[in-house]
Amino acid sequence: MAPSTLNAPVPGLPYFGPQHGISPGTPVKPNGSNIPTLFTPLKIRSKTLRNRFIVAPMCHYSAAHEGPQIGALAPYHVATLGHYALKGAALVFIEASGVQPNGRITPNCPGIWSDDQIPGIKAVVDICHAQGALCGIQLAHAGRKSSTCATWVSARHGKTSVRAGADVGGWPEDVVGPSGGEAFTWDGKGSAHPEGGFWAPRELSVGEVEVLVEDWAEAARRSVEAGVDVIEIHGAHGYLIHQFLSPITNRRTDAYGGSFEGRTRVLVEIVKAIRAVIPEDMPLFLRLSSTEWLEETDIAKKHGSWDVESTIEITKVLSPLGVDLLDVSSGGNHPQQRINMFKSKDYQTKIASRIRQELRAAGSQMLIGAVGLITEAEQARGIVETSLKDEAEAAKSMTEAKGSAEPMADAVLIARQLMREPEWVLRVAWQLGVDVAWPSQFDRVRFPRL
Repeated sequence: MAPSTLNAPVPGLPYFGPQHGISPGTPVKPNGSNIPTLFTPLKIRSKTLRNRFIVAPMCHYSAAHEGPQIGALAPYHVATLGHYALKGAALVFIEASGVQPNGRITPNCPGIWSDDQIPGIKAVVDICHAQGALCGIQLAHAGRKSSTCATWVSARHGKTSVRAGADVGGWPEDVVGPSGGEAFTWDGKGSAHPEGGFWAPRELSVGEVEVLVEDWAEAARRSVEAGVDVIEIHGAHGYLIHQFLSPITNRRTDAYGGSFEGRTRVLVEIVKAIRAVIPEDMPLFLRLSSTEWLEETDIAKKHGSWDVESTIEITKVLSPLGVDLLDVSSGGNHPQQRINMFKSKDYQTKIASRIRQELRAAGSQMLIGAVGLITEAEQARGIVETSLKDEAEAAKSMTEAKGSAEPMADAVLIARQLMREPEWVLRVAWQLGVDVAWPSQFDRVRFPRL
């Protein structure tokens, strides 16, 4: 038996890390009264989230664009993502990682197309596990929105998007989509327009689509090898899967286009391919844009669009195929969208609630994650406690059942607010009067009782 004076290490780490007496972000008395659902565990297959706070995948544009470390996660990612785990989040997602080199949004986005990228992922997994959190990874392909520059590079040029040429690691000749040509450039300005920020895609062949599905499965295999706990498929925000789903960006006439079944075929095949190579007890998430916010626009009247009804229909197909949680977002596929996904107020959470109700009515137990929870508050607030109270109560209400009514969501995904305040989970607990454990190293600076 180890002596009581031993500062016990976390077992299995390649370095020393002290083991927390109680996992940060969990109630000190888990069986206490009046603990909100937000701070109760959530079991998904073999994995248990210590609370309902999930760190959403966030782009950091901080991976090498060339050389032996191309696309690999770096110490920056360990420090940043590890800190969210340290401060109480239950599940920390590694950002959108390209399943192919041309699937990155920018040359500085991470990838998972090579075994050489596994060690960087494992380093993030290790730091998350050392803090009692789970680690997930979002597998992605940017499609026609790829080969652009990091946001701060674009900002230096006074633009929201700047094309990345081959001279900075881009791939202008290999930007792809379900349909191709200058008319399918994301901003509609073509590749040569001086004010344009995107390259024109070329249309993927059927053979290339089949290889793409295989590469998604290979990326999942690498994720498992790196020790990742949860995989999320990125099918939202106008990236490649979303481009296939939408009749606005998918004008194909083969098996991967046309009807709802044709346009969703690639997603169904990717889900099946990933499920075939990951452990049966490993959770699989999916992020979708539940609506493109294009209803009533001229382009939608002409071609149709991807909407909430489409999302409900595909989730009923994917639930029995092994998708465990739907991460409900919106927008991003066309510049004519009526609502910016980052300024959607509570629309996304209301959509998430509706989808959850429809799924339960259909007998599906697929879980729902709500994003965009505090968008309005973060735009308006200084760092003041009145706003924090509103945020805390909003998060609590999302996962709490009211009488006989179902909760709106099963978990909340937080992004920008955590970038501003990595200890936000602990702040919410403090505001709600929930006595949760702090990291051992930070216990002496915990917030005073309200």
